[in-house]
Amino acid sequence: MALSKVQKRNRIKRRVRGKISGSAELPRLSVYKSNKEIYAQLIDDKDGKTLASASSRALNAKGNKVEISAEVGKAIAEKAKAVGIEKIVFDRNGFVYHGRVKALADGAREGGLKF
Repeated sequence: MALSKVQKRNRIKRRVRGKISGSAELPRLSVYKSNKEIYAQLIDDKDGKTLASASSRALNAKGNKVEISAEVGKAIAEKAKAVGIEKIVFDRNGFVYHGRVKALADGAREGGLKF
């Protein structure tokens, strides 16, 4: 029986999350994208807390989805700098590192975060 798109993504997500984890010094940048929006969170897995977050909903930016994703990446980088975070671990959450996910990562790098 063939797996659905969501089942495949969840399988990849479990495999990746088994290998990476965030801490207060090196938080995990988790990305979630829906058809309309994109969200990013800096997560401390040891304490189970979200340190900073940004989303395309909160920005109200104009442009196509890839440009908006880059803006979200820059916004999460600014919030991370405000909290005192410079290095992160990137969690693409089972999504392919292409298009909007790549644009968010590039925007975060442009904002000063180191992966």
